[in-house]
Amino acid sequence: MTNTETTLKEAMTVIEGSLGAALVDYNSGMALGTLGGGKDLDLAVAAAGNTDVVRAKVRTMEMLGLKDEIEDILITLGGQYHLIRLLKGRGNSGLFLYMALDKKRANLAMARHQLKKIENELEV
Repeated sequence: MTNTETTLKEAMTVIEGSLGAALVDYNSGMALGTLGGGKDLDLAVAAAGNTDVVRAKVRTMEMLGLKDEIEDILITLGGQYHLIRLLKGRGNSGLFLYMALDKKRANLAMARHQLKKIENELEV
């Protein structure tokens, strides 16, 4: 089991094309930890904004009566992928991992696979 800082470092290291990573509480919209980013990628703003995305999707699923779980949400931009992975398991309810990836360097399938693996090792 790993902690937040170690998890974010691993995500930035093993996921090709990583631009930034955050662990976010979508109940509050606050980032519990961030790594990477920069002047063109404010991870605190991204955490808050993506919280709205997660809440909207959860609400929509409830209205539709869907009894399934969200694995991840993908937002594709011209030059980037933004990947939101909702965490499951003991103590992780209400949290998501957020990754911004350079579209030219990232392998989306591998990024999703690695985030799932990282999720299983995370202990908050």
